[in-house]
Parts: sequence; structure tokens; C-alpha cells
Amino acid sequence: MAEELPGVLILDIGGTHGVLEDLAVLLKKHFHLITMKEFLGNKEEMSKKIQSIFVFECRPTVDRELLESLPNLKVIGNSGVGVDHLDLKMISSFGVKVTNTPHAVADPTADIGMALMLASARRLVEGSVSNFPGPSYFFGMPHLCCDRDDLPESIFGMLLQGKILRGL
Repeated sequence: MAEELPGVLILDIGGTHGVLEDLAVLLKKHFHLITMKEFLGNKEEMSKKIQSIFVFECRPTVDRELLESLPNLKVIGNSGVGVDHLDLKMISSFGVKVTNTPHAVADPTADIGMALMLASARRLVEGSVSNFPGPSYFFGMPHLCCDRDDLPESIFGMLLQGKILRGL
């Protein structure tokens, strides 16, 4: 069955640079996974099977030499945000398409941005540090004095509720 699935080239599974193991399980449902080590060990046979490259955290590096060695390559799937690490002009000259997920993290990024602005405007870090026991340094910065009256009680309620809900 795995031989009938289209081959996808990945750097590795797990480790410090490989595709996350949970993601590899998902990919295996639709593709025959071929690691870069397997590909380099048997280029002649493997190059015919590979129809896709899955780029995870900018790896594997897609260069002219790799593209020339993959005659059946149809698509490069990029898992990151942005494609600056890919030479789109060169890749398209081989007739290969590139996919990307440009809005995949747009909502979480906006959420974090809003949280940081609110935390900054309400001095939450300073309030948390001065009102909760803990080390004398927070994120490597010395405690800054702030007046508890400067922060609304509702903010402290949210902080405590979040800690209780997460079991901290």
C-alpha cells in the first residue's frame, strides 16, 4: 500500500531538525515518507518515487541540484509562514508549484499582540511580580516597584483565575 502512495521527501522524522512525529503520522496517511538519508542512499530509485517535498522549518534546503535530481516532482509544501527561504523563480522554472499557509497563524499572532499591548498598558508583569511571591528577577529584569492601586482589581482576578484554570 505504501508503495502506491506518492513519495514525499522530508529531512527526517523527529530529532532536532526533523518533522514532528505527530505530523509524520498524519503525512503517512497520504504519502510514502522518504527521508533525505534514504534518498541520498539510493538516489536512482528514490528520485522516481518523489512527487513532493515537505519543507518543515526551512528544511530540507531546496536548491537547483535537488530539483534536477527529482524528475517527477510536482509540488513543494511549505509548513512555515512565508517562503523567503525558497527561490520561487528557480522552482517554477522546473514546473513545480509551491504551497504555503500564509494565514495559518494570523489569529494567534493577533491574540498575542493584543495580550502584549494590554499587559504593557496595564503593567501586568510589574503587578504580577510585586504582588505574587517569587524570585527577585522576572525574565532577567529586576522587580520594578508599582503601586497595586495602579492596577484594577479585575486584572488581578483574571490573573488568578487563569492560574487556577490552568492548574498553576
